[in-house]
Amino acid sequence: MELKRGRLIDHLHLHSSDLAASKRFYEAVLRVLGIQITDGGEYFFADELWVDSGKSATSVHFAFQAADRETVERFYEAGLKAGGRDNGPPGERHYHPGYYAAFLLDPDGNNVEAVYHGPANKSADFIQITW
Repeated sequence: MELKRGRLIDHLHLHSSDLAASKRFYEAVLRVLGIQITDGGEYFFADELWVDSGKSATSVHFAFQAADRETVERFYEAGLKAGGRDNGPPGERHYHPGYYAAFLLDPDGNNVEAVYHGPANKSADFIQITW
């Protein structure tokens, strides 16, 4: 059996109706996994997970990694054709230099993103786990 990880999800963004309770929970469970949380006051994050406060936990935002800008654009067009709704057309974002993304709302209203981080060298395309 073989698994490949690190190719599909870029990050997961959750809204919490009780940020303090969420932080306590994620600190506890992620500590078991050896993953540290960074507290930003109005948010916290751990590796690919980002959690901030909201009136209710009503939506999920997650991002798929894209190989280049053209892939982001193809993602956006294909999603619109398949019933997705625009939530931000392809373009550069201010998150860091080279961040190029598009956002769609899926049929349930989740915010689905494709992102290309610009020209960069990855240490690996993915990690491979075998048994």
